Amino acid sequence: MIFSSFQFAVFFLITVSIYYSIPHRFRWIMLLGVSYYFYMCWKVEYIFLLLGSTLVNYIIGIRMTAIPEKKGRWKYLRFGILFNLGMLFFFKYFNFFSRSINEVFNAWNILYDVPLFHMLLPVGISFYTFQTLGYIVDVYNGRTRAERHPGIFALFVAFWPQLLAGPINRAHLLLPQFKKEHPFDYQGVTDGLRLMLWGLMKKIIIADHLAVYVNRVYNHVGDYQGVPLILATIFYTIQIYCDFSGYTDMARGGAKVMGYDLMENFNRPYFSTSFRDFWQRWHISLSTWFRDYLYIPLGGNRVAKWHWYYNLFITFLLSGLWHGADWTFVIWGAFHGSVLILENMTGGFQQRIADRLFPNKTSRWNHAVQVGITMTMVCFAWLFFRANSVTDAFSIIRKMVLIDPGQIGIDVVGAHSFIFIIFVIFSLFLIEMTEGKEKIHETIGRFPLPVRWTIYTVSVWAVFILSVFGVKQEFIYFQF
Repeated sequence: MIFSSFQFAVFFLITVSIYYSIPHRFRWIMLLGVSYYFYMCWKVEYIFLLLGSTLVNYIIGIRMTAIPEKKGRWKYLRFGILFNLGMLFFFKYFNFFSRSINEVFNAWNILYDVPLFHMLLPVGISFYTFQTLGYIVDVYNGRTRAERHPGIFALFVAFWPQLLAGPINRAHLLLPQFKKEHPFDYQGVTDGLRLMLWGLMKKIIIADHLAVYVNRVYNHVGDYQGVPLILATIFYTIQIYCDFSGYTDMARGGAKVMGYDLMENFNRPYFSTSFRDFWQRWHISLSTWFRDYLYIPLGGNRVAKWHWYYNLFITFLLSGLWHGADWTFVIWGAFHGSVLILENMTGGFQQRIADRLFPNKTSRWNHAVQVGITMTMVCFAWLFFRANSVTDAFSIIRKMVLIDPGQIGIDVVGAHSFIFIIFVIFSLFLIEMTEGKEKIHETIGRFPLPVRWTIYTVSVWAVFILSVFGVKQEFIYFQF
């Protein structure tokens, strides 16, 4: 049951109706049951993994709170880290490392195969594992007290809007919201619905249509060169943003309808002037998680320069590995870490280049050059993220420069579809250009009533028509 399906629309309508028709003291029970049902719609068996994770982390939190000295809590934190990362390793990374070891053995003519386990990756495991891991670290450090109500803690782990693909929420921000009564608020409900509609439009109208072009090129790398490969990489850059931010908007909007505020995850990342700026705008809940629970504990930038660079590199290397069990993701993370190190070594090479071309640092052209350099490199890095293999990735890089006059890229999906893709990308760019101070769904909320309902009607019909007659794609981040 994905957010862009008719089944979800029915699920959401029933959930919200029941939520506001029952007393506050029963809502956590209802939400927990609904969340478990939502998760079991993917694969029933993995509910036991979610329950096991919830139970173990709940007990760890309770045990640590009972010990006043931080030193005494360490053994429970250590067990919690080993349990959470061990579970994540077994279900997500065991086969990746086994295949890698087998390849090394084969290269040295060692006739031994490390066993593989054939199982589906439990959807959402990377997200709820990091959320519970952040929780026990916060309890250990005294930043939050352990939640004693087992049902409320279980809801914190399994809350359906953010269970499958985040945002990765912090305990001290989300847990108190489950205990607070949320009366029906017309403004909050309409704000949430507008946010959901905007996320749905980004997913169905933009991301899913871009996916058709991207999949045809990236899944048949040998058939294309030059312009189609360049366009497919650019289109994937837009696709993954609209796909993931669309999911986040729907998750935040759905929670807001019921009175809950989830962490914002995106802030116009493709207008960043550096990679450092990019990671303050892209997947904010994950980047701040790695900052607070890995980068800073490693020493952050409060160490020798070489050690600082190491901290940056290892943080982004592991960030890449978090996204997927494949060397393409490792290379993607390593690339981001390397560019961040380069930025720190040069004092911001984007800024230096822009200053040479346009000495007036406050000019729009100076800013545009920084954004252009940053986004060209970000776009290049997405190539590894999307490629089906490392071999495909380097093949794409080699073939990108081989411009073929017979391949201009339009015939991949046909002229009409290509024109539509260009139109929606251009529209998205114009919208985000105006979102510096206020989001589009907030701006629409201030329009006169007839204008608002005209926009709603046209948007809903566009989503309905394109979802019925278009190609449906799962959200990209469900695989992580």
